[in-house]
Amino acid sequence: MDKITTRFAFAVDHSCNFQAKHFGDADQYMIYEKNADDLKFVRSETNKFKNIDEEHEHGSAKKGNAIIDFLKSKGVNVLVSRQFGRNIKMVNRHFIPIIIYTETPNEVLPILTKHMKWINDEIENKPAEYKLFIIKNGIMKTSIKQ
Repeated sequence: MDKITTRFAFAVDHSCNFQAKHFGDADQYMIYEKNADDLKFVRSETNKFKNIDEEHEHGSAKKGNAIIDFLKSKGVNVLVSRQFGRNIKMVNRHFIPIIIYTETPNEVLPILTKHMKWINDEIENKPAEYKLFIIKNGIMKTSIKQ
C-alpha cells in the first residue's frame, strides 16, 4: 500500500495569522507537509481567487471550485482555518476541513501533530465526504450538514 502524503493548507492573512473569516477569504495559504516527526513548512501561496465572483455571490461555487482545483494541484488534502463558509459542502469531498481556535501557525502545529492519528485515519478511510474536525481543547469529528 502506498504511503499517503499529508499536506495541509493554513488559511492566513498577510501577517501569517489565522483570522476569523472563511477559508476562501484568506490572503494566502501556508502549505505544510507531515514528515516523520512533525509538520514542515513547504511554501506560501497567494490566494488569487479571494475575490473571484464575490460581487455576484458570497461563497460562490465558481470561487470554491477554483480554490479546490488550485489546492489539489499543490497536493493538499487537509484545510485548516478558523471558519468555513457554505462551500464546505463542496470542500469536504476533496479535503479534510479542520476548524482551529488558535491565532498562529506556530500554535497550531503541535496540536495538529498531536492529533495526526485521527487525521491519517480519515485520509486512509477515503470516505465520499470527509468529516469536519474541530480542534479546541480536544478534537471532535462531526458530519457536515447538507
